[in-house]
Amino acid sequence: MNIEELRDYCLQKPAATEDFPFGEDTLVFKVGEKIFLLCSLSTGNRFNAKCDPEKAIEWREHYEEVQPGYHMNKKHWNTVFMDGRLTMRQLQELIDDSYDLVLNSLPKKIQEEIRA
Repeated sequence: MNIEELRDYCLQKPAATEDFPFGEDTLVFKVGEKIFLLCSLSTGNRFNAKCDPEKAIEWREHYEEVQPGYHMNKKHWNTVFMDGRLTMRQLQELIDDSYDLVLNSLPKKIQEEIRA
């Protein structure tokens, strides 16, 4: 997966938006104004994604491409390298899980509007 594929995949999610709240180098994807993924445009080979804490540990134990979130809460965020041995499907699963975690944390009314 490259940065363009990552962007396209994230923006396919219902109500997903992109923004640059941390400067022109950090691309941020949100749902309901909450971040579900961010990546540096200068490196372009990794992203930070939210993850269930137990699943985060499993991913990290099995794949060196999944590390504790750089500059993030390491219990809830992973840094994922896209240029390693993770398949496209595994990368998409990590993105999907992050999106779903954030979506499910939103107020029920907002969730219903997005899912409608």
